[in-house]
Amino acid sequence: MVIKGGPQPTLAYTPIDDIPRIRERLKAGFNSGKLRSIEYRKNQLLQLAHLVNENSKRIEDALAVDLGKHTVETRIAEFNGTLGEIVEAYHNVAKWSKADSAPFNIQWFPMRPKVYKSPKGVVLIIGPFNASSGIWFAMTKKLIVSTLFSTPSGVPSELWPFRGPPSDEHHRNRQTPTISGLITELLPKYMDQDLFQVINGGVPETSKALELQWDHIVFTGSATVGKIVASAAAKHLTPVTLELGGQNPVFLDPSYDLEVAARRLLWGRFMNLGQVCTSPNHIFIPASAQDRLVDALSKAYDSFYPEGTANSDSLSRLVSTGAFDRLQGILEKTRGTIVRGGLAEADREGRFFPPTIVKDVKEGDSLLDAELFGPILPIVPVKDLQEGIDYTNARPHPLAAYVFSDDAKLKKHVIENTHSGAIGINDVCVHMAIPGLPFGGVGTSGYGAHTGKFSFDTFTHHRSSVDSPAWVDKFVGFRFPPYTDKKVKQARLIAARIPAPRPGPGIGPAKAQKSGLLVSAQSVAVALGVLIFALGLRRALGYDGWVPPTLVALANRFSVSGSS
Repeated sequence: MVIKGGPQPTLAYTPIDDIPRIRERLKAGFNSGKLRSIEYRKNQLLQLAHLVNENSKRIEDALAVDLGKHTVETRIAEFNGTLGEIVEAYHNVAKWSKADSAPFNIQWFPMRPKVYKSPKGVVLIIGPFNASSGIWFAMTKKLIVSTLFSTPSGVPSELWPFRGPPSDEHHRNRQTPTISGLITELLPKYMDQDLFQVINGGVPETSKALELQWDHIVFTGSATVGKIVASAAAKHLTPVTLELGGQNPVFLDPSYDLEVAARRLLWGRFMNLGQVCTSPNHIFIPASAQDRLVDALSKAYDSFYPEGTANSDSLSRLVSTGAFDRLQGILEKTRGTIVRGGLAEADREGRFFPPTIVKDVKEGDSLLDAELFGPILPIVPVKDLQEGIDYTNARPHPLAAYVFSDDAKLKKHVIENTHSGAIGINDVCVHMAIPGLPFGGVGTSGYGAHTGKFSFDTFTHHRSSVDSPAWVDKFVGFRFPPYTDKKVKQARLIAARIPAPRPGPGIGPAKAQKSGLLVSAQSVAVALGVLIFALGLRRALGYDGWVPPTLVALANRFSVSGSS
């Protein structure tokens, strides 16, 4: 494959002594209140959109140089999702920034309880090498953060050291110098430098950044380095979002259309040559159906690469020769049977590792030791899918799990009996691109979530507030000393009532007992009086929170103003 690309910038590492000064500049930008205006925030969002759109060819060329990425993959994985996130933030900035009134509560609504959206502060994002969307999208998240506060305040800012592959993670953007250098060049031309900065470097630069205090840190990479990041953040009590990957399993029902499954699995496994954190890592299928699956995968393989994998421009390249050596060592140790691909056409210097399918992979095989993060797809024959579920549950939680089946009971069983960051049904990887779905791990695959509104919430401090008028003390004055028996009774009156019936001594609730009409006409009159009084106060105070429509209907019947 010939990798094309026009003139690209030269990557220069950030001087270590500059990193504290960069952080101070960002802090000053945050404190300046520069982005109090929602219109300016929207302006910056549009600037980011134009940065991507006006430089799309240079970005495509940079990714072709660094990763051999085809334009189709770049469009799907980088541009479309990024621009979608920007547009979503642009249209929702005002709504997301508004304070929320607490749900209506007859005891507390006079205090006007609200939740304000405050930005956490200066954000450090340590981005991944394997997709520039990890960089562009990180910036999008930053801009979403800038929408967090609708009252006068500053806006969080961020910078990115880059990471390398799991086997060579500490070399960071030495592995992707072209896209890293391009971002460093373009950022100052479009974005406010008091609020956005990039740090390029390896272990020393990243370590220096982690010594400093940040208000939130986002890291994408391996669990090993994730622990280092989390430990560094703990010294400053800094909240962290970790996206750490994992061995994403596939549970394949043999009654499902195997040709459909094969196309989708090969696409997800070999996209970006397997260097995708949500890529399917291995397939569980009943042993009796393994050969049928191999036939379906081979058919899809030949249709994807009709001229052979070595001559296909639809395949990316590994990020480094170190990644090649790691995968070669793993494949050479497998006790499974290679049915497609293998090392015959591999090219270490060209960073090309042929897409490889291996069957008869058993527990303890080298292909199952850790996340592969490369173009190898093991097939694990099992007695039944429950065996695969048990195997998965005995190991660290993956970032994603996938089930292919038309059986509703089986799909429900996999969903309810596995743990993963996401669960994909009859497709792989696409959940990352769908608006409204969170992206994040669980347990050892990470914690925290982002994309769209979830990014907004990740970088938001939800700040509780009440505005209590003086006259409220006439109703809750019993909170003040000296305490008396009468005040004890008054305190008991506002306690929540435990739902009936009471559970029995065994598993599950006791049978409900029939009850008669225990509510007297006097009780109804008192409750109605309280309702009328409460809604009258609501009208007088201009309370704008939600009120149950049933209560509004009752109030209207008794000529008390209210709206739902």
